[in-house]
Amino acid sequence: MSSWRIVFLGTPDFAVESLKALLHAGHTVVGVVTAPDKPAGRGQKLSESAVKQYAQEQGLPILQPIKLKDPEFIAQLSALKPDLQVVVAFRMLPETVWNLPPKGTVNVHGSLLPKYRGAAPINWAILNGEKETGVSTFKLQHEIDTGDILLQEKMPIGPNETAGELHDRMKVEGAQLLVKTLQELANGTLKASQQQLNSDIKHAPKLFKTDCEIDWNNTSEQIHNQIRGLSPYPTAFTVLGDKTLKIFSAEIEPGKPEIPAGTFSSDHKSYLKFAATDGYLSLKEMQLEGKKKMGIEEFLRGIRL
Repeated sequence: MSSWRIVFLGTPDFAVESLKALLHAGHTVVGVVTAPDKPAGRGQKLSESAVKQYAQEQGLPILQPIKLKDPEFIAQLSALKPDLQVVVAFRMLPETVWNLPPKGTVNVHGSLLPKYRGAAPINWAILNGEKETGVSTFKLQHEIDTGDILLQEKMPIGPNETAGELHDRMKVEGAQLLVKTLQELANGTLKASQQQLNSDIKHAPKLFKTDCEIDWNNTSEQIHNQIRGLSPYPTAFTVLGDKTLKIFSAEIEPGKPEIPAGTFSSDHKSYLKFAATDGYLSLKEMQLEGKKKMGIEEFLRGIRL
């Protein structure tokens, strides 16, 4: 355990696990930077980030800048006198922020860099049918996710694992790797290594609605990966009648379909399956526009197909 003064930057639930791990390992967290509160839900009440809620429970000083280049924020950050900053699931930092502490800024990223640089590494690894991914710690530099690698930990991806399930495993792995990284940095035993680039590196850009709509002319495996990789959020969808149908889980039924791709077959009690090019996707959990999320039997009881 180091006696370094650490500032932690992060926003969602994924980041909370790392902040917890730092505190449990006895590190001195002198401040937390997180996203501003934003209106959410029907009443548009201000909602606090997961990191802010946890930091408040722990009595940690909190900064919520709207603009990261704001001189007032930079002055507040400098006043905390950090030796090192840790970034987990936060926005891109300007150099004035990441270069501020003498020992630099360490980032936790949800992939085996340089693979899957970008905003949605967990989703894209599953969307692309990867059997393995992992988590990396690295030193922040100019370009997004390009800094020198500190440590990496590989993780298998289960054949039916969803992005949500992998996220929940990875946030724990990432937190453990962060603590190990800081320990080795403090001991002086850690040798950073440059990211080895090659031309076929896959990226992980932000997801858009176009990434979520199912094209039933794809193979059943491609569609299965799309459903898993977007579950529970932002969710793969298709159109049923004139309504959007979100699909959270489905199973592949192999065998050449007897109906055209994109059409469906059902016994109206226990199954609803859509044809792909080389098999069926039997839906297990879904949500029709205007309804709640439900399992297949409950769904079929409440709908006329």
